[in-house]
Amino acid sequence: MSNSYYNDQDLAKFGDIIDWQPELGKKFFDYYNTVFQEGALTSREKSLIALAVSHTVQCPYCIDAYTKDGIQRGIEESEMMEAVHVAAAIKGGASLVHGVQMMNKAKDLLM
Repeated sequence: MSNSYYNDQDLAKFGDIIDWQPELGKKFFDYYNTVFQEGALTSREKSLIALAVSHTVQCPYCIDAYTKDGIQRGIEESEMMEAVHVAAAIKGGASLVHGVQMMNKAKDLLM
């Protein structure tokens, strides 16, 4: 990511967020690390979910991290792209379903 607001070097500094608030930082990382442990979902499934969510929240750091994580877990390119399409469909649908709210409001205002 050259000449960008986001510096890809900063991803490696993620752990540094604990420096200015150690107690809360530790709690966050304890939680974060627990979430990604094997459970009802495999770590592979969680990586795909994280990749899809990364796109919906548009976090370049997360996209980089979970693309790398997915590749290391043997997730194929087609699986990653399918996950991104699922995220796009949900995000698009969420935007469109709010159109019902707009339609209801417009009906109220135009009556």
